[in-house]
Amino acid sequence: MKANIFIYRCRVFILLLTLFVFLYDSNLSADVDRYTMARDEMVQYQIRKRGIKDQNVLRAMSSVPRHEFVRKGLWKNAYEDRPLPIGYGQTISQPYIVAYMTELLGVDQESRVLEVGTGSGYQAAILAGIVKEVYTVEIVAPLYQRSQTLLERLGYKNIQIKNADGYFGWESQAPFDAIIVTCASDFIPPPLIKQLKKGGVMCIPVGPPFKIQHLILVKKEMNGEITTQIMASVRFVPLVRDSQKQ
Repeated sequence: MKANIFIYRCRVFILLLTLFVFLYDSNLSADVDRYTMARDEMVQYQIRKRGIKDQNVLRAMSSVPRHEFVRKGLWKNAYEDRPLPIGYGQTISQPYIVAYMTELLGVDQESRVLEVGTGSGYQAAILAGIVKEVYTVEIVAPLYQRSQTLLERLGYKNIQIKNADGYFGWESQAPFDAIIVTCASDFIPPPLIKQLKKGGVMCIPVGPPFKIQHLILVKKEMNGEITTQIMASVRFVPLVRDSQKQ
């Protein structure tokens, strides 16, 4: 009699466990489908319809799970076309700006790119789906640690990240085919110009903090001449500096 009760209880337990797994998998699949749909709509209506044509950029924007790069309480807003806070006075840029700046770089699968201002890690992840190597620098230690952990968890193998003052770039890995700066500087840092390969480009917001800035496209011609072109008006958080190195 006791053996029958034990067997019955085991069967009930297995049934309940199976039901829990089924419901968990169903909810997980629903979440995946929901974010995939939101990402597809983001690319279609916020990026493609606003003029972004580079297929590599569109493909990367379609594949990177932007919600992973913001805190869970903001996942529902992750695919809206606006910046979101990531802590420490920093933000993740709006999707269109990420796509636009990436397209301006004109990079491909052979490119080596430097990013100044890792932040959430989202821009680095977008670049990683397009280029050969991404080198990204973040001065805020907790953001550096968080982004490094997240990028490793998501399986990005072609991103190197370090905790340092991005003003000085990453000299040991220079020159770079392209440089992208995701924070505003009062001027274009000379070390970044020096680390740009001949024929390379840099995209950087220049202007006063918390006000309208100019998104500048910098080109280093094959003869070493530097040219600049204003591409858009933007508003980025300021470039954070190491006070001991200024």
